[in-house]
Amino acid sequence: MRAEKAGVGRGVSAPLAVALGEKKRVVLILSGLGAEGAAPSNAKAGVNSAAATPEFEDTPDFTVAGVSGWSNLGLHGSQANARTSETLANETLALKSSGPDGTTPGSGNEAKGPAGRRESENELRTAVAQTPESFEANHRLGAYYLESRNYSEAIPLLETANRIDPGNSVNADDLVTAYINSGELAKAKDKIEKMLAETNTADLHRRLGDAEEQSGDSLGAVHEYETAVRLDPSEENYFAWGTELLLHRADQPAVEVFTKGSKAYPNSARMLAGLGAALYAGDAYEAGARRLCEASDLEPAESAPYIFLGEMEIAASAPLPCSEPRLERFVQKQPENALANYYYATALLKRVRGSENLANTKEAETLLKRAVTIDPKLGAAFLELGSLYAGRNEFSQAIGAYQKAVEASPDLADAYYQLGVTYRRTGEEAKSHREFQAYEQAEKKKAAADEQRRGELRQFLIVLQKPTTATDSR
Repeated sequence: MRAEKAGVGRGVSAPLAVALGEKKRVVLILSGLGAEGAAPSNAKAGVNSAAATPEFEDTPDFTVAGVSGWSNLGLHGSQANARTSETLANETLALKSSGPDGTTPGSGNEAKGPAGRRESENELRTAVAQTPESFEANHRLGAYYLESRNYSEAIPLLETANRIDPGNSVNADDLVTAYINSGELAKAKDKIEKMLAETNTADLHRRLGDAEEQSGDSLGAVHEYETAVRLDPSEENYFAWGTELLLHRADQPAVEVFTKGSKAYPNSARMLAGLGAALYAGDAYEAGARRLCEASDLEPAESAPYIFLGEMEIAASAPLPCSEPRLERFVQKQPENALANYYYATALLKRVRGSENLANTKEAETLLKRAVTIDPKLGAAFLELGSLYAGRNEFSQAIGAYQKAVEASPDLADAYYQLGVTYRRTGEEAKSHREFQAYEQAEKKKAAADEQRRGELRQFLIVLQKPTTATDSR
């Protein structure tokens, strides 16, 4: 198929084979023409320009064979690194709800009147009352409530609109969104499957994957995400597939998917962030950090890559390559962000810790004080501040900081431990013993919470087609 528009360009699809009664969606992207109206000199006959959507050609080097309960086989390195891996996987999942540009996409169907003016709730309700069998009236009010995240109000209206015009794809998509976000997953899956019977699209498979994951069928979800990528290897579909693999401890397959996604979409910061998290989960800590540094360079104003990098830096035993200047930039970009100040301070302290010259700790102290001023509930920053004071033998200040860490974060086990150590150094044995007991209780509570969370998680059983390791794919 070919399309051309004067002054804009032309697009050519790959060869198509369509069977009788089969429906296929074809996307043609018009590439720019030269000054004489001719195709660019590097264009090949029958092939669209580089602006076209990339094709999914590579066969994965793995197969998801099933799921099992949690085991420690998916964990690497120290307990701190294991917990960081879990944190990064959950942070990556949170990024899935944002678009490639970091914004959160809505339905895109705002309730507007014929002239394009945004209508009020009262106006929309009046229209439904006057014309209860009007598709437009029901859909616009349903879209209004959907945009407001009032799903209980949106669903009946969107269902009515769907009954009136079951072939309207925009309303059907809004109805699926409302079902998923309200937790009515059986209805969401039923609606999506009916839509798939009419039109087999990648978007529907991805959304079915979302519904399957939320309903607990992680195996069904990952297969739907893979199908979505095969039908349309978009940035969003790659990211959903890679995230699902990472969330269920399929670290090496997640590296493979995020690597392919990053090659296809080199300007996607969240794809690089996902790749960094997957590499870290697979024990490739420095390679993971480099991908996060690249992600922060792509989107210097976006918080997520810095937060990922900061979490890695805290867990790492030695300074990570490239992290310190990026975390410094995080503070420069967002000086009132408590985490930005905390992460950069920890990076500075790691570099100078153990040296005889502690003058450079002054900047870190300033950053930590700013962090706890911005967010008095950031117990980890109080803990780091206490360690800084203890390192300078300023025990009274250290005790005060540790006490505030405990107040801000009662589950922060390390704060009790360091407080106990400091009391012992000052000769207060009774207080030291009390804090060590509190430390043991907090550790047991944390371990139990970890086990409960991990017990609810299903791990993918992976069959690798060839031996691979979680190394830097570059």
